[in-house]
Amino acid sequence: MMKFKLYLPQTLMMIVAAFFLFSYDSESKIKDSEAVKVTEVKKADYQISLAQWSFHKSYFGGPIEDWDEFGRQLEASPDDLLKGDIDPKDFPELAASYGIKTIELVNVFYFSKAEDMDYWKVFKKKCKASRVKVGLIMCDRLGDLGDADADARNAAVENHHNWVDIASFLGAQSIRVNAAGSGTAEEVAANAVDGLSKLAAYGAKKGVNIIVENHGGYSSDAMWLTGVMKKVGMDNVGTLPDFGNFCIEEGSDGCVKEYDKYKGIAELMPYAKGVSAKSHTFDENGNEVNSDFLEIMKIVKESGFKGNVGIEYEGNKLSEDEGVKATKALLEKVFSEI
Repeated sequence: MMKFKLYLPQTLMMIVAAFFLFSYDSESKIKDSEAVKVTEVKKADYQISLAQWSFHKSYFGGPIEDWDEFGRQLEASPDDLLKGDIDPKDFPELAASYGIKTIELVNVFYFSKAEDMDYWKVFKKKCKASRVKVGLIMCDRLGDLGDADADARNAAVENHHNWVDIASFLGAQSIRVNAAGSGTAEEVAANAVDGLSKLAAYGAKKGVNIIVENHGGYSSDAMWLTGVMKKVGMDNVGTLPDFGNFCIEEGSDGCVKEYDKYKGIAELMPYAKGVSAKSHTFDENGNEVNSDFLEIMKIVKESGFKGNVGIEYEGNKLSEDEGVKATKALLEKVFSEI
């Protein structure tokens, strides 16, 4: 009995110490677990996608020197433009080789395939084999959705229908279109509202969003484009803010009127259904010299946007392969810092 009394305080101390150690270890594990969850959430907020335009030189066999001639050839014999050493049908495997699982197609690489569903059935199988999904299809050279001529505008709307159908078949969320036309800012805006609304009505039936990029002309004026968005007022119509493309007016020596990109992105983000991380040139630290990616992604985060941020490399100093890798590395770095 005396021995029990003598050892009792020591025993109690050991029990108390063990309790505190267990509590500390449990609290530490909970904190570690919470940290992991926060990291996982941050990673889940943004997924890196890959815009096919990043490889346009490899598809066409070099840069496009004459856009008017390019347009004529595209209408006359689109497949003859594909003089490069890679094939657009293999884009799913190419994207997967970078560890990227969402792709953004460009319709001009498939211009002759707009009604070829057998081609798209094979393409869909390639996506499945590579475990890659199509996020959106960028559509160009289909007519102006803001055309002043009502018949031409309606024809442009109908020209986009095939690509809405293809997007729906591939499981893509959106097609990217251009709100272009001729006339005053007010006239083009009114016509673009009409064209976008009609196309969006068709897209809604197929479960496809119609999204507009700041892509030159009036669309590079973010206030103009947000005005169009407000007037359309449809759930499946939105924007694709691009880190570049804020030149409103081009001159012989380059851009003569440019919209502030940071202000523009902030204004476009409330309507965004995707983000395009345009890149050209990188410094010795891996930062893009024309755009502050960290500042832009802070704007993206503050908007509440969660979704795909697409690599779109258009530079000349790095190869397309190196440029894609550099942009991906920069995005991953920035995601960990915001």
